Amino acid sequence: MITKMPGRPGKVRVTFTLPSAIWADMIFLVGDFNNWDERATPLRQAETGWVVTLELDAGKSFQYRYLHNGDEWHNDWNADGYLPNAFGGDNSVVTTPEFELVALALGAPNFERVINVHPPRLRLVTTI
Repeated sequence: MITKMPGRPGKVRVTFTLPSAIWADMIFLVGDFNNWDERATPLRQAETGWVVTLELDAGKSFQYRYLHNGDEWHNDWNADGYLPNAFGGDNSVVTTPEFELVALALGAPNFERVINVHPPRLRLVTTI
């Protein structure tokens, strides 16, 4: 499963989760975002499953795969899409939306004070 939440400006916090029923000693998330480094992004095992959260650039698509035990490549069957790779298979794709903060009070002299008093609403802005 993939969940997406707003991050810092221009970023999206993406959480990648695999079921806890997957037996593995280690699982790594490997993709465009870490230059396909097979050891850079390990998933940790939690009660809810194997999990890792990354902060990725908003408004982009990233290819990735999971590497189990250093030699088994797997796709994410809950990915946003799939693209062919050079090895005759497919890569999973995650697309990060652009979130935009909408202030509740227009013309407020101090936007930070408005955020502290009234939490902002989030609006999903889709791009083509």
